[in-house]
Amino acid sequence: MQLTLAQLLKIMPLARARAAAFLDPLNSAMAEFGINTPARQASFLAQLAHESGQPVYVRELASGAAHEGRKDLGNVQPGDGVRFRGRGLIQVTGRSNYAACGKALGLDLLAQPALLEQTVTACRSAGWFWQSRGLNAMADAGDQVAVTRRINGGTNGLAERLAYFKTAQKVLT
Repeated sequence: MQLTLAQLLKIMPLARARAAAFLDPLNSAMAEFGINTPARQASFLAQLAHESGQPVYVRELASGAAHEGRKDLGNVQPGDGVRFRGRGLIQVTGRSNYAACGKALGLDLLAQPALLEQTVTACRSAGWFWQSRGLNAMADAGDQVAVTRRINGGTNGLAERLAYFKTAQKVLT
């Protein structure tokens, strides 16, 4: 199902003028990564709305210094936390995730991490993350808490994510 501009704006009203720029790349990414049912799309878009501020932010607002030295993210070299801070619509974070995402998308994200801030790559990286973490199955099961935990590592922003999900469900069905 192709997302329309009107639908995107109902789900993410703060996107305003940016919505048109994201529409085609979002539709392409959803098609590429099998996010192809209303349940999957509602869950995906709800998570993106929260992670990117409807997509206002394609780069983490914090400096990334908090991720410095986090071996679980592959941040093993000085400066990795800042260099590989969250980017893209789902905020891909850490050297290891940048390397895996870059390999999957055919991009050298270790040399050019800011590529994840470009509209098409921001959408594709979100689709890659979604697929690589098995999130379609969780969306199919309707488990938004599990989806949130897989993306965030916890339940940060759960109430907002659930509100976006309810809106997206109404809009997409």
